[in-house]
Amino acid sequence: MRREIFRKFPRKKPPQPLQRGDTLLIDVRDPDEWQEGHIPGAKNFSRGTVELEIEEAAADLSTPIITHCGGGGRSALAAESLQRMGYTNVKSMAGGFKAWKAAGLPTTK
Repeated sequence: MRREIFRKFPRKKPPQPLQRGDTLLIDVRDPDEWQEGHIPGAKNFSRGTVELEIEEAAADLSTPIITHCGGGGRSALAAESLQRMGYTNVKSMAGGFKAWKAAGLPTTK
């Protein structure tokens, strides 16, 4: 499994897969973390429910999916779990939401 999609974020510009608009971005942080701020367009499926919620959001097993959390640990586990479920195009965001914010990329509440 490729555990990260990118190591470094270009300032103020989302990574290419997210710019295309065909990638499902899943925030696996807990709902209280999500409410404090999140990446625009991300879906919040907490780490404990991602396996239950993914099938409705991505019925096609080849859907491009990026998982992220606060720093990268939970999202790597979620990505691995989705791959075991048969999803073939899943990556985990290195550095998570902290790295996204540090790069000056957009967030919302």
